[in-house]
Amino acid sequence: MSDLQREVSELERTSATAARLFDIRLIIGGLFTVYGVIVTVAGFTASDADLKKAEDININLWTGLGMLVLGLFFLAWMKLRPVIPPTAEELAAAEDAPPAH
Repeated sequence: MSDLQREVSELERTSATAARLFDIRLIIGGLFTVYGVIVTVAGFTASDADLKKAEDININLWTGLGMLVLGLFFLAWMKLRPVIPPTAEELAAAEDAPPAH
């Protein structure tokens, strides 16, 4: 294998790693999961005065559980449908194609 081929394959691996690392679903899912856990714990520790203010609805608990479900959904989506960066052939074909109107 030539040095050029080795360098191209190394860049492709780096590109794939960067695409997975900066996937917006990871950021959204991670933040919603962390905040969901925090708000759910706050819901479990709500006082009677807090519940009375919210007309006996534990808003923190329900909001935290919703955030937790949404965060886990984004993380599962990312795991089940990973980002696949385009190959060099696909990029070359896209450059040669006429622009769409």
